[in-house]
Amino acid sequence: MNLFTRFAQDESGATAIEYGLIAALISVGIIVAASALGNSLSNLFTGISGKLNNSTTGKL
Repeated sequence: MNLFTRFAQDESGATAIEYGLIAALISVGIIVAASALGNSLSNLFTGISGKLNNSTTGKL
């Protein structure tokens, strides 16, 4: 019976799960931010590439 009482009062597993959830949420946030930044940079460089191509053909 003593084993079950100690198991019911032990909260170290819950703390580990909470830390895991926090780490997962931070990871998701970083992935979303990096994806948005990547798309923004891709659009920027595509625009620059188009302007450079037009400038070599004389179409500004």
